[in-house]
Amino acid sequence: MLALDAKAVRVGSNPHTKAEAIRQVGELLVEAGHIDPGYVASMLAREKIANTFLGNGIAIPHGIPKDRELIRKTGVAVLQVPLGVEWNPGEMVHLVVGIAAKSDEHLEILANLTDVLGEPEEAAQLAKTTDAGRIAARLSGSAASAAAAASAPAAVVEELGDGFDVTIDNPHGLHARPATAFVNLAKSFQATVRVRHGDKVADGKSLISLLKLGAEKGAKLRVTADGADAAKALATLKAAIEKGLEDEAQAAADAALPIVDARQTIRYEARTVAAISASPGLAIGPIRQFVRAKIVVEATARDAAAELKKLDRAIESAKRQLEELFDEVWKKSGPAKAGIFKAHAEFLEDPEMLDAARSLIREGRSAGWAWQHVYEERAGILASMKDAVLAARASDLRDAGRRVLKLLAETIEDEPQLPDQPVILVADDLTPSDTARLDPKFALGLCTAGGGPTSHTSIIARSLDIPAVVSAGDSVLNLADGTLAILDGNGGLLVIEPTEADTAQARQALVDHQTQRDAERKACYKPAIMTDGARIEVVANISDVAEAAAAVEAGGEGVGLLRTEFLFLQRDSAPTEDEQFETYAAMTKALNGLPIIIRTLDIGGDKEVPYLQMPAEMNPFLGERGIRLCFARKDLFRTQLRAIFRAAATGPVRIMYPMIATFEELQKAKEITEEVRNSLGADPVEIGMMIEVPSSAVMADVFAPEVDFFSIGTNDLTQYVLAMDRLHPQLAKQADGLHPAVLRMIDQTVRAADAAGKWVGACGGIAGDPLGVVLLSGLGVHELSVSIPSIAAVKAQIRGLSREKTRALAQRALACRTAAEVRALA
Repeated sequence: MLALDAKAVRVGSNPHTKAEAIRQVGELLVEAGHIDPGYVASMLAREKIANTFLGNGIAIPHGIPKDRELIRKTGVAVLQVPLGVEWNPGEMVHLVVGIAAKSDEHLEILANLTDVLGEPEEAAQLAKTTDAGRIAARLSGSAASAAAAASAPAAVVEELGDGFDVTIDNPHGLHARPATAFVNLAKSFQATVRVRHGDKVADGKSLISLLKLGAEKGAKLRVTADGADAAKALATLKAAIEKGLEDEAQAAADAALPIVDARQTIRYEARTVAAISASPGLAIGPIRQFVRAKIVVEATARDAAAELKKLDRAIESAKRQLEELFDEVWKKSGPAKAGIFKAHAEFLEDPEMLDAARSLIREGRSAGWAWQHVYEERAGILASMKDAVLAARASDLRDAGRRVLKLLAETIEDEPQLPDQPVILVADDLTPSDTARLDPKFALGLCTAGGGPTSHTSIIARSLDIPAVVSAGDSVLNLADGTLAILDGNGGLLVIEPTEADTAQARQALVDHQTQRDAERKACYKPAIMTDGARIEVVANISDVAEAAAAVEAGGEGVGLLRTEFLFLQRDSAPTEDEQFETYAAMTKALNGLPIIIRTLDIGGDKEVPYLQMPAEMNPFLGERGIRLCFARKDLFRTQLRAIFRAAATGPVRIMYPMIATFEELQKAKEITEEVRNSLGADPVEIGMMIEVPSSAVMADVFAPEVDFFSIGTNDLTQYVLAMDRLHPQLAKQADGLHPAVLRMIDQTVRAADAAGKWVGACGGIAGDPLGVVLLSGLGVHELSVSIPSIAAVKAQIRGLSREKTRALAQRALACRTAAEVRALA
């Protein structure tokens, strides 16, 4: 039997993140001679394809089966984290049990772990003890605990009547991954489910109960159920078990298939910061903090009493803002995520800070100067501390402090300093205008603390072909300028102070990536035909005439989205009919016979045009935008339609209406369009509509017979389905277009279009996302409209896919519960 050595147990650890905890327990395995250092990266990679959280504060990180050659000998190490580390949202871990298994010797320790899982009090004691030997003895199975385990039943439950017998064929038995799959299936039925192994009976809806069965390969199980849908539950569970219940080796093999992205995955030795991939690619260079807003305050003030009142008012206002944020985030994301705002409020009530600021005010300083001096001084002290947790609080204090400072500011200067030498730009977040002004020669890569993959920043980064990661967390804001880093836009990582080996791998990956890009460019004019003959058209999103020609050169098969707003912005009056016609005609000429979809004016919400004198709206995204604005300003709408119909005589043009929410809106838009066409005596053109709001997706079967095509605007559809502004500083990272709710809307839309014999395109962030390409293809989307730099890569990816495999993966995605589960399919 494998024994856990107390030397392989580290008590009192304090990792700040899950990744850091995995690295630390991996170091223990390395020190004990169980693994090569490279296996740590495999342990981190596994978190993308499996949930290693067991329950009761215990997690069991381990590597991917294909990396077992990196295991020198089977072993286990334990990292105790008394304060806890967040493993998954809302799940805190206190015992991190790292496993390196060449064989099944480690299963004895896992069996002891499941005993601990069933005893919350014992798990809590092991999480707090300072005796490493006690943890080692308990998990190795002391005589007392082994005897107790032997005499204890798996669960206090009874076997039910109807059922089936089955033999477990998984190489490692009913371990965490297949047991989790079983539990998730069982929970989808109302029936009560029981599983018997020998004289032990487990609750089929309890992971802990199932694991305590200790069912190894070859174990014979009896599965029973009772309830209204018992027969269906038994049939489903039997089929799942016979298929292997997401067998670990098969799942890892599937994950290794280049179905999503053929880019090289790098295993880094240095510290990494996990983020969300927003734009693919790699960058190596020094960090440069992007400081956007400079808050200006007066240094001195004459009336101390007035300044003291000003400080008190600002602090109270900031507290109310934090209370509102706490309530909002608590409702949307739970107490774990919202708790940070309570901590920020605590800073604002710190008596030492308040006393220090008030003393400076009484000495003649302004409230703003005094407050800034006090919180910056204390944040600097925190940031310099060796304790990682305390150091991380520096960014929290600065956040809370700036919230008050903005309320005390005389002016806020907002002129960012753009880089003039090659750097990796790090920022809290970037506005679209910030990103658009960047020079790709100097902005090697972008890393933001907040934001999400569907934000305008991400979209513009992809259009500029700049590698980018978002939602990296506030810790990146404390990185010093000049710190060498690798930004991995493929893996969603920022690597801090990489080792020579890391840098060498990254440079080789850049060479490989460039070779791949060259190959993709050479094949860019070939159609995107899947391995089994299905074809998907890949077209471009464009915003000006020059991009029309660039789209053709990049291999685009037309234009799937012309954003006509560019004609209306940054000017003092609306463009004339002739101006618009000349622009559209120039595009059709550049496309040389390839089709172009011209979206009618989509202004409102986040796009404002001063000369249109649109009234301020409380909820602009729910107000007069898109087609609604066109109805309110029929003069603009008719002028644009006339220009489009005139341009249609010069090349294949399609018209597309934005933001259609009701059947009445579509009817009205078509009536006006037909009136304009008749007045010109123009030939009919194909008419389509965007699917951007839930109502249009839900009623796609009603809309489909009335149009020639649908185009799914995945970015807006995501924010309306999830009710999350994709520019919101806290919520943007959750506004993921691969959320199952969004995918189900897309699926419903495609099925309705297919039934009516109409085709469906998709534009937006996920159309160019490697996993998005697979899922949209599998859902039956006929056309993908992507940024120009992505065209060749998307076409190359599609040529390596089969319709059968993409459909299978899409169906698995539709059955997921969260966006994280969907992305884990990659």
